[in-house]
Amino acid sequence: MARRPTLPVLTAHTLAWALTAWALAATVRGPLAEPRTAVAFGALIAVGELARWGARDGERDPAPLASAGALAYALLGQNAGHPTGHGVLQVIAVVVAASLLGCVPHVAAGRGPGPDEMARRVFTAGFAAVCFQPLSDSGLLDDWSGHGPRAALVLLLLLVLTALCDAVVAALLLYARTRHPFGPLLRDELRGLLGIGSAVVATGTVMALAVAVAGLWALPVFCVPLLLTQLAFRRYAAVRTTYRQTITSLARATEIAGYTTAGHARRVAELSRAVGRELGLGASELTVLEYAALMHDIGQLSLLDPVPAGATAVLPAAEQRRIALLGGAVVRQTGVPADVARIVERQADPYREQPLAARIIRAVNAYDDLAEGTEDPGGPLNALEQLRLGTGRDYHPHVVESLARVLARGCLTRVPPG
Repeated sequence: MARRPTLPVLTAHTLAWALTAWALAATVRGPLAEPRTAVAFGALIAVGELARWGARDGERDPAPLASAGALAYALLGQNAGHPTGHGVLQVIAVVVAASLLGCVPHVAAGRGPGPDEMARRVFTAGFAAVCFQPLSDSGLLDDWSGHGPRAALVLLLLLVLTALCDAVVAALLLYARTRHPFGPLLRDELRGLLGIGSAVVATGTVMALAVAVAGLWALPVFCVPLLLTQLAFRRYAAVRTTYRQTITSLARATEIAGYTTAGHARRVAELSRAVGRELGLGASELTVLEYAALMHDIGQLSLLDPVPAGATAVLPAAEQRRIALLGGAVVRQTGVPADVARIVERQADPYREQPLAARIIRAVNAYDDLAEGTEDPGGPLNALEQLRLGTGRDYHPHVVESLARVLARGCLTRVPPG
């Protein structure tokens, strides 16, 4: 869960906007190099920002066409064989101005890009331009690579370095906001490069090379494949969202039937995900953990009499084990990944034999049972203390301490029912 901006985040935003102000002032003062080229790429970036309609919360790159256009302009040295010479500051100015113009309808609708995303756009375009423009303007790049395959290789290499830079900046900003372990955050960002990120890099390379040879008419031709990729990615994301909603609906069956308290499955899922991030799980592992946490109590549907308040943590170990095995059998019939069913089945095993996800669910489920089962304001602290007392046999010490750190930051201590 993201918190309010910290000092490193505010510093990054300030640096990005200071760089933007410098670039805009320099561009307005001096003559605009290659105005037609600047307008064409600016229009492409603005259209790419407009195409973020339908983007879902948390989407890794909601405006891939704008990102590809910004990278292509930063790595553009020629237009139909003629040198452009627009320089680093003009690249930043055009990219930011076009991005802001394309964002106006989204801002009016309350769904505009956040300051982190805009800061990343400035840093990414600036990094690519700093790496390429001085070499191109001085002629050193042509002397070394010419206009053959080596020129394409140089552009691709620079774009890969730029994508890596963007991944590092994104991970650093997220780390500064959430204080989750930096390693898994960076790993998730790097994995994201294999998806829509690779399409952005490839399209940026092709656009820069095509405009250098064929001129600006190449832009509308080579932006179509990325638009189609974006459309396919959005449809895939919609399917995944529907899939998660289905699992959430199945998880609520125990609440509707009166076996668990309202909101229990959702609270356990959200808190388990926060603890999983604290322990360094990656994005795919967190998804499996969330699904298993949502369905961890579904085995209670096989009971003749509900457990009081659905608190399985107070049951004998053998009964917990039986409910877990029944739950795993039910989950296997729903078509979710087999890993989810295995975690549900093993949530009641001795913790030394459990996979990490099962250890997390076991501890978080017990915490919620104990904390939500009382009106005492000290309930959460008492529940955490009981978990600590049980680390010798029932709960893994590292998981309990990670849970304590998440709660200490104010993350998900109490999630309203529903």
